[in-house]
Order: sequence, then C-alpha cells, then structure tokens
Amino acid sequence: MDTDDVTGRGLLIVLNPSSGRDRSHEDPRPLIDRRVPEATVHELSEGEDLVDVVEAAMVGEEPPTAVAMHGGDGSVSTMAHVARRHGIPLLVLPAGTFNHFSRALGIETVEDAIDAYVADRRRRVAVAEVRADDEDPITVLDAVTLGLHPGFVAERKRRVDRLGTWIGGAAAAWRELRGAEPIRVGRDGRHADVWSVFVSVGENSAARIATLQRITLGDDRLDVRFHHARGSRVRAIASLAFGRKTTAVLRFTRLLPPESDIERTLVPQLDITVRRGADGNLSFVHDGELERRDGEAFRLRVEGIPAALEVYAPA
Repeated sequence: MDTDDVTGRGLLIVLNPSSGRDRSHEDPRPLIDRRVPEATVHELSEGEDLVDVVEAAMVGEEPPTAVAMHGGDGSVSTMAHVARRHGIPLLVLPAGTFNHFSRALGIETVEDAIDAYVADRRRRVAVAEVRADDEDPITVLDAVTLGLHPGFVAERKRRVDRLGTWIGGAAAAWRELRGAEPIRVGRDGRHADVWSVFVSVGENSAARIATLQRITLGDDRLDVRFHHARGSRVRAIASLAFGRKTTAVLRFTRLLPPESDIERTLVPQLDITVRRGADGNLSFVHDGELERRDGEAFRLRVEGIPAALEVYAPA
C-alpha cells in the first residue's frame, strides 16, 4: 500500500444508520476523518440500496480500490458479495447488534478495523454461497439457518423497534415457544422432521447447536447440524442459544436437547429440499437476513468457496 492509500484514498466507506439502533455505537465519522481523511464516505438514506451505491461508484471516474461497511452482519454480507464481484478487499466496521463476522476476524471496534487497514493487514477467507431453487447465489459469511431460527428472526424484527433488541428477542422466543412446528427436509433420498438446520461456514464448536458465528476463517467446509424433532418445544427454543455462557447454563439445567437429537456432518456442499411446516413457515436466514419463500417447498443448495474474499484483519 502506498502512502496515499494510508490516508484512505481509494476507500469507499458506506454507513448504514439503521444498524445497531439498540447499541451505543459512536458516530465513526470523527475517527474516519482523523485516520483516513481521504476516504469517500456515503451514508445510506432511507430506502437507498447498498449495491446500487457501490455499483455507481465502480463506474465513476475514480472507482474505489477497497470498500468498507459500517453496519450489521446483513449489510456486511451484502457488501462482501459486491467486493467479491469486483475483486477488491473488504473492511468491516462493526455497527450491528451481534457483529458475528467482525468478531470472527478479531475486530471488536471501528478503530480495530482502521488499524488493520492502515497497516495493510489483509488475508483471504473462505465463504459460502447459498442458492434457493434456481435463483442467483448469495454470499454467506457466517451461517445459513432453517426452521425455528428464521421464525424467531421474523418475530424479533417485528418487535425490536418497539421493545429493543433483547426484550424483543425474548418476546419473539416466547411467541415461537407457543407456536413452533417442525419443518420437513429431504437429503440423499431421506426425509426427516426437524426443528432447525444450522449450516456454518467452517468447522464450528461441537458444544453448540446454533452455530451462528464462525470460528475459523480458512476452512471452506460446511458444518451442518440437523436438530431432529424428537423433543419438546422448550428444548427446541433453548437450542437457539449461541452464546457460550447461555449454552453452558442451558446444558447444566438440562434444557438443551440430547446429543442423540443432533445429526452433525462436515461436507463441502449441501443440497436439500425444504417443505412448509405445519405453522405455515417457509423461509431461511443467511447472516441474519430473512428470505421468505412461496409455494409448498423449495430446494436449498449451500457450497463452501475457499479463499473467496479478501478482508482487512488484525494480525
């Protein structure tokens, strides 16, 4: 990286003001102005499309040589897809509720991210691509989920503006506890009723069921967990816990489902059919983004892609 690049020249930073509304994230612009004053900063307005902003910049007189996203996991995942398409590196400026991918990179704050950029610390990481039926593939940085988790995400999105992230999450969990139903998945000629399916990028912790945050960066295998619908709704909802402490408490109190209910496999790709559950749910989630499906069933394919994305990350 030459001296001009250290000032931020060639870096397009997109800010998503709707990310992390329930967290006390500081405005990153004073830090950006001080550390990378020549970066181009664009704040998304209501209804503005992130992809359109980047594509317009790429056909401008001085297209960016790197892109940065200040937002949550869904925004970062979308920006990663655009960065891959143009073959330029991605800088992640955490601003969401969970920041799963930035934490996997070792980035806890915006300053951590800018430190990595100024030092030109880059590495290539594996990603996954998910495809529903014959639609275009979507880049996945952390996980794809089916079953209870998409229903929980949908309920939480409905309640978070009024109740906040954590209370809204609790209310969503209570709603799912009352009405959750299994979905039916088919794979390799076998069919099963399951509460949830979790597909993590790279091998993940054996202690968890809800593998929503990756723990490796170079592993392009898929760590797939099928939670078979043998136990109670209480255990099914408890299985959505992804924090280490919460998972440990639930295991100690015997609320987590037994290991015999979890079918785990490490594969390079996954190809399944998904049928609508009794509760009418037919959807999936990728990196926290909910995708609703029509009809009675759909085909879902997920494939790990090695060294597919260049990112800035601490040493």
